[in-house]
Amino acid sequence: MSIKTDHRHLYLQVIDRLKADIENGIYRENEKLPSEFELSKKLGISRATLREALRLLEEENIIVRRHGVGTFVNPKPVFTSGIEQLSSISSMIENAGMTPGTIFIDATENEPTEDDIERFQCDKDDQVLTIERVRTADEEPVVYCLDKVLAKHLPADYVQNRKVSIFSSLEQAGDIHVAYAVTYIDPVGYHEQVSPILNCGRETALLVLKQLHYDDNDRVVLYSKNYFRADKFSFHVIRKRV
Repeated sequence: MSIKTDHRHLYLQVIDRLKADIENGIYRENEKLPSEFELSKKLGISRATLREALRLLEEENIIVRRHGVGTFVNPKPVFTSGIEQLSSISSMIENAGMTPGTIFIDATENEPTEDDIERFQCDKDDQVLTIERVRTADEEPVVYCLDKVLAKHLPADYVQNRKVSIFSSLEQAGDIHVAYAVTYIDPVGYHEQVSPILNCGRETALLVLKQLHYDDNDRVVLYSKNYFRADKFSFHVIRKRV
């Protein structure tokens, strides 16, 4: 059935048609779309028009094209959040109606690296605690977390009592209050270490959030590097006109 039913550019009609087909379940999440030849014939359009529509759909992260394999429907993110406010991973998971959990992997104390000394403005004698965890949603791994903090800022029994959040532990003594964070977001492909931990295939991308958390005195008190499954999470920013 042809989609040539209005006066808009054909590729815009193709985009709307494919979005509607995905929304209506004609093409399901992770399902392979018909070949370009089959799809262009079905829609009554040229393959050049179809390719332009698919290119734009891929930019919107609605589909993914895998060289030599085909075009697949991307699953919708389960968790979505603005990054203007500091909110925990647990709250994002709870807001989606799921149960958050934590798998503790490791915690090690080491002398600070040159980057740590510059980041935390600490002494060479200070110990840096590196905490490695996996956050789960309904017991499914969805985020790999690597956190660095000066050991002196956490209670001595933090590692033994590791179910308490790092934020809460930092603020427990009353000397530190996490006020804001500077966040950097990078998309990455398959990660040899992290992807298997999160049960990701080579086709599943990751979103890496690197965050420097500051206290009220503008000191960095926590550095975190979190790997989010891109098929589970999406982030947005509200921008206001000035």
